Amino acid sequence: MEPRVIIDSTEFNLILKRLAYQLIENHGDFSNSAIIGLQTKGVVLADRLKKELDKILPNATISCGALDITFFRDDFRRGNKPLVANTTQIDFIIENKNIILIDDVFFTGRTVRAGLDAMLAFGRPASVELLVFVNRRYKRHLPVQPTYIGKTVDSVDSEKVKVEWADKEGKDQVVLYKTEK
Repeated sequence: MEPRVIIDSTEFNLILKRLAYQLIENHGDFSNSAIIGLQTKGVVLADRLKKELDKILPNATISCGALDITFFRDDFRRGNKPLVANTTQIDFIIENKNIILIDDVFFTGRTVRAGLDAMLAFGRPASVELLVFVNRRYKRHLPVQPTYIGKTVDSVDSEKVKVEWADKEGKDQVVLYKTEK
């Protein structure tokens, strides 16, 4: 199966804007809310959403951080080579804040579980919501559901959904392709 674009750049940008407005609807000026992107692609999405939010709310101060989950994953010891952790950058207090945890693709829920575990090392938030750009249904390992969804995609185990970013892969789009199993 040839890779297939399931979200083109036009729809991609519309989804980003819609997600930003949904966040504003629920969090107002973000005075008691913060955004945390999960490394690696969740951080890219969090940064892009923050740029959208800054355009819409130029006078708001929106806290945005990056959270590494490498050693909180349940499968981190299964590889043959040593893992290299990404950067965690949370330079704000999350205690009693409303946190929006962000990832690009939501599938089994295991990455989000690791993110929740890692985040608790920084404090206990008042609430945690999950924002994902692509929600892959039908394969949850954990009873977790996103609060904000860019687009829901039905796919099978032998397919992979990849969010591509203009500054990294050359074009904003989401691609579905067959994997070797």
